[in-house]
Amino acid sequence: MDNGKLPIACLLPDAELQERRQDVLQKVSSAVTKIEEIDEGFRYRFSPGETRITELAKLVEFEHACCPFLRFRITVEPGDSPIWLELTGPEGTKEFLADLFN
Repeated sequence: MDNGKLPIACLLPDAELQERRQDVLQKVSSAVTKIEEIDEGFRYRFSPGETRITELAKLVEFEHACCPFLRFRITVEPGDSPIWLELTGPEGTKEFLADLFN
């Protein structure tokens, strides 16, 4: 399938999505310290933490499997600087993400 034509939708059944929301999504979204809207999605800022990179990598792994239209970028700044997660994609991604993280 052409990556530009992937549907803007989660491929998980509703029950599985709700379970994931309560586990991984809730844990990560509660740690967000700032949200910035960017052209094709959002940037989420996190304070550095002992397990933060692992938590974000787990989120990316899960979300990539169920939402193949998303593009992910984790930026780890030097020292105790914030960690950023960018989620972007085609038109409609912002609305999807706003719903997913609320």
